[in-house]
Amino acid sequence: MKQILQSLENGETQITDVPAPLVRPGHLLIQTCASVVSVGTEKMLVEFGKASLLQKARSQPERVKQVVEKIRTDGLLPTVAAIQSKLSQPIALGYSSAGIVLEVGQGVEGFIVGDRVISNGQHAEIVNVPTHLCAKIPKIEPEIPFNHAAFTVIASIGLQGVRLLQPTLGERFVVTGLGLIGLLTVQILRANGCEVLGIDMDSARLALAQGFGASTVDLSKGEDALEAARLFSKANGVDGVIITASTKSNEPVHQAAQMCRKRGRIVLVGVVGLELSRTDFYEKELSFQVSCSYGPGRYDEAYELKGQDYPFGFVRWTEQRNFEAVLLLIAGGQLRLDPIISHQFSLDKAVEAYDLVAGGGNVLGVVLEYSTDTTPQLNSSVFLNTMTQAKPQNPVVGVIGAGNYTAQVFLPALKRTQARLGVIASSGGVSAVHLGKKFQFERATTDAKSVFQDSEINTVIITTRHDSHAKYVIEGLKANKHIFVEKPIAISRKELQQIEDLYNQLSAKGAAPLIGVGFNRRFAPQVIKIKSLLDSVRDAKVLNMTVNAGFIPPDHWTQDMELGGGRIVGEACHFVDLLRFLVGCPINQVSAVCAESVQGKIPDCMVINLTFEDGSIGTIHYLANGHKSFPKERLDVFVGGKILQLDNFRNLTGYGWNGFQKMNLLNQDKGHAAGIAAFLLAVSQGQAAPIPFHEIVEVSKACFDAVEKAGLVHATN
Repeated sequence: MKQILQSLENGETQITDVPAPLVRPGHLLIQTCASVVSVGTEKMLVEFGKASLLQKARSQPERVKQVVEKIRTDGLLPTVAAIQSKLSQPIALGYSSAGIVLEVGQGVEGFIVGDRVISNGQHAEIVNVPTHLCAKIPKIEPEIPFNHAAFTVIASIGLQGVRLLQPTLGERFVVTGLGLIGLLTVQILRANGCEVLGIDMDSARLALAQGFGASTVDLSKGEDALEAARLFSKANGVDGVIITASTKSNEPVHQAAQMCRKRGRIVLVGVVGLELSRTDFYEKELSFQVSCSYGPGRYDEAYELKGQDYPFGFVRWTEQRNFEAVLLLIAGGQLRLDPIISHQFSLDKAVEAYDLVAGGGNVLGVVLEYSTDTTPQLNSSVFLNTMTQAKPQNPVVGVIGAGNYTAQVFLPALKRTQARLGVIASSGGVSAVHLGKKFQFERATTDAKSVFQDSEINTVIITTRHDSHAKYVIEGLKANKHIFVEKPIAISRKELQQIEDLYNQLSAKGAAPLIGVGFNRRFAPQVIKIKSLLDSVRDAKVLNMTVNAGFIPPDHWTQDMELGGGRIVGEACHFVDLLRFLVGCPINQVSAVCAESVQGKIPDCMVINLTFEDGSIGTIHYLANGHKSFPKERLDVFVGGKILQLDNFRNLTGYGWNGFQKMNLLNQDKGHAAGIAAFLLAVSQGQAAPIPFHEIVEVSKACFDAVEKAGLVHATN
């Protein structure tokens, strides 16, 4: 299928062939019939892409600070590579569309194939959208045309601003900025029985607002907005102001405060300067609120992705119910869209549409229309390159997952191996196509199952979210594929036991493929050096690992026990494996304790104590409450009157070692490339896996033990 993508690197807009998405549980697969270009948001993205690197940096000073910190910890070259990788990734544009339901995902109620719906789907021929971001188009005669219904999501942004304003019949409001959302907001306020004063510098938009029943102020003619508001409000001050303008100036908020009556309301929908004057608000006891997109539920994964609705009696207007309200306004003729549509383009002319938007001028509602003559073919794969030349014994690799880690760390390392890159899969398809072209894969797909069904693929690499790891490992073993999975191998004991049982069954038959896990730190060059030094000493070792892991919000998926397994299982496993590798003996005891606050246990601030069969002991301080300027990872090893200290995988110092004092690296090396290369070498040469399977299981169980010993709830069964 075709989809519109935009580069953040150079601002180029492209119509790209990408694999069609597969319907997911809780989602609808929709054939797009029309979509609307957001002149404000999408123009801003195009302008950012076309800006120079210096201009990009100036527009995001907080990102510059992050870059400086990353250079300090990781080194210059890895930081530059990460920035280039991030900027090179295309963005899928669009968020307001309408179409026809092609497939209904598992667990979805209230929708059937053939329904006419709106969604926040992107500019693509086929979109896969969670049901709470969709709504049915009312069945009326004549039907609401798709090019009108496609405005619903954008209009809901204005509606949410109006809801926060809490208008009542007969109140008087000002709308500052009469762009697309501003003109929709004018109509919504008029539908609420309110008087409206619109402010803008564009005479054509002012004329449209007048046609919708608003009074206007033309700033281009020098008209005084404050005086107009005084007359409009009969010298009482307006009841409220909605700001839908986009400017860096603080003037719109200051002006809004001056226009309002005592206890007036100001709602910000657009993007303006926010250096507020206390005097403006204090004297009149004004309220000021920033509106969040389409309404309650926006950016809440439990609502949008998991389908957990808010109780109707407590949250009357969720984003989905706002969509439905907008559609009723369209159906009733209270939201007129024909006057707002300034341009219409077919999808294959979309680049012209974006050139028009970027050029400015009298652009308002830009609609993209899609061919609906035939039902589209749901091709879940696209071919990118002809088959690459590789030696017959070299692994033929399929990669499932195309996120940031895959792009910035994994694929550059994989590209340096002798493997033939067969297929890369991602759920949306866009990232798979981008990375597939960049790293010269033969095919990109949205169907992960096809990777296991491909007879040419003998090695599958899994870099997806943690909750899918065990499922894919089991599927790979059943398909007789060698499996390399980014840690963790599983997020529950039940999953781990299923993998262990299946692996042991295959091993008993002499048919077990290799399994590798991304415990890369044991392959880091400085760790290899530490291991060689420790192997020369027979005494018990004392190891202390300090991990300044950094804060991650509690609602992040890695903190979700069902999705990420929590940070101990999902990330601290790295350090359990590192100590297990360096000691070289099985772990025979695990204890752990969490820090506690007034809210209870802090699951990502944990001290884990390990004892080993040879009498060695290890402690892992996994901490999320430190400062990011401090090195992230530090290892101290005490043994036989000697000490080794590894600082952030860049500086290794020895104390008391004959012939060794230090091993420093210019850039951080945590062993990613070496770990991948070692696994693929084992595949090609028929050797044993670099990390024995029993050690992978042992480390995983130790992490489950730590979580449970610390008193945390965990899905271990």
